[in-house]
Amino acid sequence: MTRFGTQGNLGAAALLLASTSLASAGGVERNPQTTAMLFEEGTYVELGYSFVSPDVSGVQIIAAGGASPLGSASGDVAPSYSYSSLAFRSDITDELSFAVIIDEPIGASVDYAGLGLSPGYLYRLGTGSTAELSSSQLTVAARYEMPTGFSVYGGLRAVTFEGQVGLFTGSGGGGAGNYTLDAEASTEIGYMIGAAYERPDIALRVALTYFSETSHDVTATEGTDPLGFRQTSFETSIPQQILLEAQSGVAEGTLVFGSLRWTDWTAFEIAPPDYVAEVSGDRALVDYSKDVLTWTIGGARVLTDQWTVLGSLTYEAEQDVFSGNLGPTDGRTSIGIGARFTEGPWRITGGINYSWIGDAETQAPNPFPAGTQFSEFRDNTAFGFGLRVGYSF
Repeated sequence: MTRFGTQGNLGAAALLLASTSLASAGGVERNPQTTAMLFEEGTYVELGYSFVSPDVSGVQIIAAGGASPLGSASGDVAPSYSYSSLAFRSDITDELSFAVIIDEPIGASVDYAGLGLSPGYLYRLGTGSTAELSSSQLTVAARYEMPTGFSVYGGLRAVTFEGQVGLFTGSGGGGAGNYTLDAEASTEIGYMIGAAYERPDIALRVALTYFSETSHDVTATEGTDPLGFRQTSFETSIPQQILLEAQSGVAEGTLVFGSLRWTDWTAFEIAPPDYVAEVSGDRALVDYSKDVLTWTIGGARVLTDQWTVLGSLTYEAEQDVFSGNLGPTDGRTSIGIGARFTEGPWRITGGINYSWIGDAETQAPNPFPAGTQFSEFRDNTAFGFGLRVGYSF
């Protein structure tokens, strides 16, 4: 009999390590979807917090006018950020349970610090360029367990996101100096559905889950300095995902775990109409050319009745296509280590993560021809840490 039965759900601890490496994750993913809370036991509540400090910088490889010469440095464009989560799980009957989860599934923060009148990197001219994307998600889900070891689960997700962009556009947009977008909060309903198989005697669990996309009609205010601002609207969607999670005991007190996540990032596009028509030359503000596969593998070891240690490796392949100037990263390799302390009804899990961010090239903006490389980002990294505090009733 594995001793992990007395240590709680290690899948949630593995998620902690993954969630502190997302400064460079595919698309704008911030807190990865998971089913871990559904597999807790009894009545359980958990509060989570993560902090990530990326270091992302690049160099301009072409001149964009006399004020933006070849070789200009972007500086660090990825500010540190943090996010939190809250989850609750309880039984309804011996076979039926439910969970409520509040988290932040997507997000982005980019800041090209302004240079004023000094020559330099294009997006740093004038007051510079910034972008912020924030979100919240409420998931209500239920799980039904069968005597055979199989279970099925599903639920609804209410997803809200909003964003702001301030972009220097002196090289295009009819001579416009700055483009501004303020996208109002949009909330839509999606769902998740899945099935799992478990063998508690060897701590085996395999779970396959589908998370639907949420389609959003966004109302925004956008415009450029000399041309003025107006209210517009556009459509976008937070993409669908398929998640395969697995864990198994391999020896007394030793567990291995892993996951494979596919995300349909090619379906995600932010293309405000005035930006497309007046600034970019018919290019989206944010879009992605390829979907993303994310692999995670790791292990955990029980040291005592109170202490468990774990480690993980996460990998996303470089896509080898242009990255956006508002998200100049491409792929990542991350390692994480963590520990869990259990005392009575309390469970405290902490972890740190270090990521090597894949090299990226960005495309030059309008009026440069499409396909012109603008900059290259090399040797970038990110450091993160996370903490989860849980209590069983």
